[in-house]
Amino acid sequence: MARRARGGESGGKAAPRRGRLLRWILVGLVVAAVIAGSVVWLNREKFVPEGCTVKTAAGAGTLEIPQAANAATISAVAHSRGLPDRAVTIALATAMQESKIRNLTGGDRDSAGLFQQRPSQGWGTYEQIKDPVYATNKFLDGLVKVPGYTRLPLTDAAQQVQRSGYPQAYAKHETKATLLASSLTGREPGSFTCVVHDFATPDSADTPSGQPGGVTSSTSPAAAPDRTQQLTERVRREFGRTVTAADGYTSAIKGAEHAVALTPEPSSSTDSGPEAARENGWAVAHWAVAQAQQLGIATVAYDGKIWRMAKSTEGWKPLGTGTSTTLVQVTLAAPKG
Repeated sequence: MARRARGGESGGKAAPRRGRLLRWILVGLVVAAVIAGSVVWLNREKFVPEGCTVKTAAGAGTLEIPQAANAATISAVAHSRGLPDRAVTIALATAMQESKIRNLTGGDRDSAGLFQQRPSQGWGTYEQIKDPVYATNKFLDGLVKVPGYTRLPLTDAAQQVQRSGYPQAYAKHETKATLLASSLTGREPGSFTCVVHDFATPDSADTPSGQPGGVTSSTSPAAAPDRTQQLTERVRREFGRTVTAADGYTSAIKGAEHAVALTPEPSSSTDSGPEAARENGWAVAHWAVAQAQQLGIATVAYDGKIWRMAKSTEGWKPLGTGTSTTLVQVTLAAPKG
């Protein structure tokens, strides 16, 4: 009996110690949860994956950033030629089928690039085909030769250019291509946006660049490319004379005083009037967002709205002053180093 009493007394003293230990463990878990929650909240932008979205009344879709950049290039080149939206839709659907809108280094036999064109079939050299601007122009060169292509079923128009072994494959991409074209051509203002966490040099295996073979940069800060020069060169190559960069422009937007102003111009005699001008502006603004990661674009402002890379998860936000319906204001981030 005495032993049991001592055992009971010992157990009674151990119970409070176990209780205190449990309480300290619970306190520690609560503190850890609070700290973890604070870290998540402060870095919430990073927890939304990078990528681009299109959202209109007709539907929604997503793309990876390299796909979006290539799609924007296709649309810009068609715009520079004054071609209708249907041409953009056909080109996008074709690229979706041939390469998933990726600038591929290879493919079936000697095919490469966005449209899987083959040097042996007269599309150009491998280096030329790997240039998205050249490849898009070659596809469009063939498309505009197809009689009545805007009235043909999409798969028929694409097949007359591509001569694919799977002629009906293009049709399945028409809905998504139409949605994307409506946004990239500017018909749906503010409908295209991207989440960008970091500026990066594009992968040479999937380069949405304006140069054959992509852009390579040295790790040396002195060798870093001039971003303003890169932007204006890309605009010149992709939009041609339908978009010009204003010299010596100063923005009224706080924190974006050194913006580059891009001025959309009519791409054809029928592409005029206030609504057409607004669509042209949004086509340029959406293009700039799609190219933001590659070109180091920090903000894009147009038509009373602004996209900020630092808050890109929020998409386009209202901006009451400092923007117009005639200029697309693009701010470039300073290179690191």
